[in-house]
This record gives sequence, structure tokens and C-alpha cells, in this order.
Amino acid sequence: MATYHAGESAVQRRSSLADQAALAAGAIHDAIPDVAADFLSTQRWLVVGAADTRGRMWCSLLTGAPGFLGVHDGRRLDIGALPRPDDPLTDVLGRGPATVGALALEPGTRRRMRINGRTTPWPGGDGLRMRTSQVFANCPKYIQRRSPIPTPRASQPAVESDRLTEAQLDLVGRSDTFFVATTDGSAGADANHRGGAPGFLRAHSPTLLSWPDYVGNAMFTTLGNLWLDPRAGLLVPDWESGGLLQVTGKARVVWSSEPGERTVEFSVDRVVSVPSGGLLAEGPPQYSKFNPPVTPARPKETHR
Repeated sequence: MATYHAGESAVQRRSSLADQAALAAGAIHDAIPDVAADFLSTQRWLVVGAADTRGRMWCSLLTGAPGFLGVHDGRRLDIGALPRPDDPLTDVLGRGPATVGALALEPGTRRRMRINGRTTPWPGGDGLRMRTSQVFANCPKYIQRRSPIPTPRASQPAVESDRLTEAQLDLVGRSDTFFVATTDGSAGADANHRGGAPGFLRAHSPTLLSWPDYVGNAMFTTLGNLWLDPRAGLLVPDWESGGLLQVTGKARVVWSSEPGERTVEFSVDRVVSVPSGGLLAEGPPQYSKFNPPVTPARPKETHR
């Protein structure tokens, strides 16, 4: 079976990085190695991405005490948590099989692990069981060093809208980290990390965001999915308040005439915001030395 799907291969070729991607493919497995299982057993939160019952992509956060993630036989990940009741993915994850992309990230050590597969609810209904299809680690580039802890869920309900408010635009403008969920449109979902200096995630209007696609491992899992399917979901943590901002919409890649330069444009369809239940980190982070300086966006040229 091919390691990369058609969209990933197309972006690799367009970026003239197919040879580098072929070398990186050796890091992709279908089972969780022992060293990764040990890493997962110490984590307190997991980012998950999936399509809701209406087909919209969302990125959500699951939290628990260390040990809430457990690996069995290499191909099974038990997740001892469910989304909050008003999370956009509660119904699809809690009721039956779902195609899910997951990301475990430890900002304090800049380690991250990607686990993609299908989940089913636990018999008791208080967790999920994932059968893995893709497992791989990523380099520590663009991860800001901080030590966040999950915050208790508030009693206030989520606030929904079809556009970003001024406060939400402010959060976007000062963010140095967000997570993005995408799909290949058929058999796969993925959750990924994006990081950079504050301002790298730009809000052009209450319904239009963009971010630069920085140099990475040449796999192009996110851009490859967008090549095939524009649906995407963003999760923006507010490290200062412990709140979460979830946004679903459609994304496209804008290709520059300058070699290696790409931008992703994201059109907002729906916004969900909660004041707590996210991740709280005291003080400023130690920014990654790989973060490029934030520069004005180039004019749009070509896109897919």
C-alpha cells in the first residue's frame, strides 16, 4: 500500500520535494512503538480532528490525568475521555465509528506524536478506542516551549456564531500556536500543529484567516488533504485564560512564484468558543528558534 495518498504526492511534486518526502516516509508506521506508548502514557491532553454529523471538520481537545491514554497490542489506543457535551464532535465520537486524526504534543519538551485511525466508543460510554492506521513523530520545529495544564470545564455553555468577534480576532492576532484538522475526503483524517511568532496567524476579516506554510518534513499531510478536500477545522488555545476557540470552514493553498513559499487561506463557516476547559500556561513561552519573522503577506498569485 502506498504511504502517501494522491493529494500528498501532488503537493510534494509541486513543491519539488518528492525525494525528501520519500525519505521521510520511513517514519510512518501502522502501530505505536514502545517508546511512543511510554510517551502517550504520561500525557494529559490530546488534540483530535474529525468530521461532525454534518460533514464539517472540527478540531477538539480531550483531557485527563496521566494514564488516560493507554496503548494495547501496538494497534489500539484507549482514550479515557470524551469531548465536553457541547463540543461539535460529541455526537459523532460518542455514537459510533469515526475516522479521527489525533495529536499528542508536549510543549515543555517539544515532542509530538501523530496517531490516525478509527475510533469507537467504550462499552461504558466514558471513552474512546482507536484502531491505528498511521503513527509517526514530527520534528520539534515551531513548537513554543511552555508547560500547559488542562483547566476544569466551566458551567457556561459554548457560544456559537458564523463569524469571529473582536475578542476572538484579538486572540487570533496574538496566537503563536494552533491546531488544524483536515481530511482526504474518503478514508483519512489528520490533526496537526502549526506554530510561529505571534502574528503568523492573520485575521483579514471576521470570516477570513491565513497563515504561512513553513518549511517542514516534506510529508505535506495537511496540504495534501487540502489538495483533495477543502474542509478544515482550527483549534486556537488561549493560554492565558484556559479558553478554547474552535472554527470550521474551508481552506485553500495559495502558491507564490517564490520557490518554497505557500500560504493557506481559511474561510470561516462556524465558530464555537468556550471560556475554560482548555489549556492554561503561566507566563510567556520560550519561542522556537526556528520561528521565521512575521512579515506582511504577499499578494495572492495562484491557488488550488
